[in-house]
Amino acid sequence: MTSNGKKPTVAYFCMEYGLNRELPIYSGGLGILAGDFLKAAKDENAPVIGIGILWKQDYTQQYIGDDRRPFDVYPNFDYSFLKDTGVSVQLNVRGEEVTCKVHMVDQYGNAPLYLLDTNFPGSSHGWMTSKLYGGVEQDRVAAEMILGIGGIKALRAMNIDIDQYHFNEGHAVFAGIELIREKMQEQHMSFEDAMTETKRQVAFTTHTPVEAGNEVHDHGLLEYMGAYNGLNRDQMTRIGGDPFGMTVAALRLSHTANAVSQLHGDTARQMWKDVSDAAPIISITNGVHGGTWQSPSIRNAYKQGRDLWQPHMDLKEKLVRYIKEKTGKQFKKENLIVGFARRAAAYKRSGLIFSKPEVIEPLLQEGKLQLVFSGKAHPKDEPGKDIIQNIMRMSEKYPDSIVFLENYDMYIGELLVQGVDVWLNNPRRPMEASGTSGMKAAMNGVLNVSVIDGWVPEGVEHRSSGWLIDKMLTEMDQGDNEDVQDIKALYRVLLDEVIPTYYNNRTKWLEMMHSSITMSKDQFSSARMLKQYFSEMYEKNFEDDAPQMMAGAEQQNYSQQNQYDQYPQQ
Repeated sequence: MTSNGKKPTVAYFCMEYGLNRELPIYSGGLGILAGDFLKAAKDENAPVIGIGILWKQDYTQQYIGDDRRPFDVYPNFDYSFLKDTGVSVQLNVRGEEVTCKVHMVDQYGNAPLYLLDTNFPGSSHGWMTSKLYGGVEQDRVAAEMILGIGGIKALRAMNIDIDQYHFNEGHAVFAGIELIREKMQEQHMSFEDAMTETKRQVAFTTHTPVEAGNEVHDHGLLEYMGAYNGLNRDQMTRIGGDPFGMTVAALRLSHTANAVSQLHGDTARQMWKDVSDAAPIISITNGVHGGTWQSPSIRNAYKQGRDLWQPHMDLKEKLVRYIKEKTGKQFKKENLIVGFARRAAAYKRSGLIFSKPEVIEPLLQEGKLQLVFSGKAHPKDEPGKDIIQNIMRMSEKYPDSIVFLENYDMYIGELLVQGVDVWLNNPRRPMEASGTSGMKAAMNGVLNVSVIDGWVPEGVEHRSSGWLIDKMLTEMDQGDNEDVQDIKALYRVLLDEVIPTYYNNRTKWLEMMHSSITMSKDQFSSARMLKQYFSEMYEKNFEDDAPQMMAGAEQQNYSQQNQYDQYPQQ
């Protein structure tokens, strides 16, 4: 609590937000999480505001060409429906004064979100807020300066007093540089005192254990772009190292950092153990907004103790109609449908299920197994586009049993997590930091078939609320590599458990659907996540014994995660 007994006011900084498909300023899970967080804050009347960027051309509109390969389209979106705050702020980027207009979004059941925009008539700097994660490194740094430096300036211009600044990923770290600059130039603090005081104000969430997701920038580029923002090279190196690591800087500028699942906490602490003066990394598992992702018909049937099958079949019918409308393919709603919707990245192993054609082909030919894929590749990720192209080839080989839905967005995501029977998740461990799509599926009674990674071991119970691929491994598999092990186990799950239960034991399937909803609806909600953020990150730093509490939180987290030591980590 703050000194006056109220909850601290939090400014939540994120590069992307997924609130509604009509506001396409998100690329995937990070943005959807941020959007769900703001919706939870609104539901709970929590003192949270969001800071982000209004991306004129989205991340990408991605379609499939005649060569079966994804291609990218960048239309200019009309955001005239957003509220203009009348506020503009200026910052210096690459020696030029850049003006950012500030828009406000609050119409999607969310806490206020303020979006900075350089794409307006007369501006020569529209390229800075054009494409999310697009362009070259200069484009990325410019956008990160707008988010961080511009975001702090926007808060000052709107006279919004903030107690805690939450950086959701390292993209926002230049907000910390601006906070230090303010203290040094306006309050005449020394650099070390300014950094110490800033550290008390900042919390940080690290998401990805993938190296490419933790940005590093050359100091020469940062100095050229103006990202030093009044600091010198020695000071910036003290914060972010050389080269300048955005995650490293965020760890050094925050009082507490969190990983996004218990297992990810282990991974993150190991990844960043050599960073001096870093914040302790605790674990606060991600959550999703039930009001957005759980079907009302499923929710009502569950609450009233009614049969779940009919509302589930209605949702399957809606998905099957969409597949027919968009692809011409006619799936059978009575038959098993497995969903796999992910960013196209090699570690997610979208093609694992196809590894042994002699096993999978009969199921596909009979239509006993139907597979629905969706997802986008980064526009510059050619291997990612190869993954989608290969799925398209498989869909042509088995036109009645495999489909890929192009231009994945929140609407397609909703159709899938509500309308499939099974949600497949088989990344290489421990690369899935959390993974929230499986939580959304679980809330709808869709059963997870998953490796033990991310959030899964905290919730899914084998043969009760889903199936854990790892539980199907035998001693005979232990000499195999991870891919070979997992494909054997995946086929055992499908052939010996999932398919027989679906077709021959409706009572058991319905029991598992009910258990899945019970397991997920509260434990993996964004409301629970929000409460943990306040109690374990925001509020504790205002207590007199904050340092002791931080140490205690770190120790508590280590004891909590011990229960997960039984699960394989590779």
